[in-house]
Amino acid sequence: MDRRTLILSAGAAATLAAPSLRAQAPWPNAPVRIIVGFPPGGGTDALARVVSAKLTEMWKQQVIVETKAGAAGVLAAEYLSQQPPDGTQLMMAHINSHALAPSLQPKLRYHAERDFTPICLVGVTPNLLIAHPGQKALTVPDIVALCKAEPGKVTFGSAGPGSAQHLALELFKLQAKVDALHVPYKGSGPLLIDLIGGQIQYCFDTMTAATPHVKSGKVIAIAQTRAKRAKGHPTVPTMQELGFAGFEATTWYGLVGPAKLPAAIVQKVNRDVNAVLAMPDVQEKLETYGAEDGGGSAEKFGDFIKAEIALWARVVKEGNVKVDS
Repeated sequence: MDRRTLILSAGAAATLAAPSLRAQAPWPNAPVRIIVGFPPGGGTDALARVVSAKLTEMWKQQVIVETKAGAAGVLAAEYLSQQPPDGTQLMMAHINSHALAPSLQPKLRYHAERDFTPICLVGVTPNLLIAHPGQKALTVPDIVALCKAEPGKVTFGSAGPGSAQHLALELFKLQAKVDALHVPYKGSGPLLIDLIGGQIQYCFDTMTAATPHVKSGKVIAIAQTRAKRAKGHPTVPTMQELGFAGFEATTWYGLVGPAKLPAAIVQKVNRDVNAVLAMPDVQEKLETYGAEDGGGSAEKFGDFIKAEIALWARVVKEGNVKVDS
């Protein structure tokens, strides 16, 4: 091959390669879905929509919240674990699917650590112990007395068997040495509808989901379940303040992707979500919902998930908590 032919061949190869290089547009180059494992109206859905709206503006690309409700978030996690790691589908992970289910459901069809890529913690919230305003027992000591007077009859709703709300109830029963009737629902939305309607008496629900109804007076906030009072509810006492030493049952939310999500996508989403969480209007919303201490690195979120899995494994064992798998 002479020099002129070699140059022409090299030029042709470069020309053929150019379209391939041009095709690699910056991510995201297609709509991104944030999968939510609970019905609209709950805390996971609310925070996902706050984040998705801001990312849509930042990326100039649609970020869509898609509901795949069922089994206290497990169905959504199972779905995401089977998706390709191309960044088009992420998930608003939740304590239920990524910290409680591993201990409560031995036949779980995903591994909470191995099958996901942690991206960013969005927030940690207390649960609120709330009641229909028509209830006579509207303090923790009165509720304990009522449960002792009517063992197994006082109704507490939850977002589903094995949910964070359910585990908060089980911790309450252990520490108060009482029995109560657990009434599971498919998410916070239908749970709150029945509490407001008077079909159930009490529930430990996420502060994110319960706050709007507390503010409107449709339900009464009796206590909160984090060691410190949330900024959004400074007048509501903690369970620890009311004599329940070490009572801490939180709900947390954070973005994850499928396993093997490219590091460049993880870094971009983490950086941009941290920027979203720092926005004053977002901070105001999160504070109202009681979602605090979000942000940080992907590695920090991964370590947090591991610690939560270990913590709730101990609680499930000590409380002998069982759910139908």
